[in-house]
Amino acid sequence: MGILSVFRRKPERDLDAERREFLVSHGRITDGLIIDCESGPRGGEIVFYRYTLNGVDFESSEVLSADQMADPLKYAPGSKVGVLYDPKNQGNSMLQ
Repeated sequence: MGILSVFRRKPERDLDAERREFLVSHGRITDGLIIDCESGPRGGEIVFYRYTLNGVDFESSEVLSADQMADPLKYAPGSKVGVLYDPKNQGNSMLQ
């Protein structure tokens, strides 16, 4: 390891994209319920959802993508949605 390797920058990774790819390829699906939504500080729509696995309730939130925002009724409070989750870390989830 030379002195110049200390100054090299590692390429930045998009951790959210990696997490989404992992959940799409290895995740399982369960039913969830949208409990609330609000406008984010950057103009995006944030939805809060709840799902239950093995008797444990999980709550999470997600900023909707442009594709998801095209169908606002699907993500309205009280709507049932599909939730992808990691079977080894059930708190790691995203909306389908």
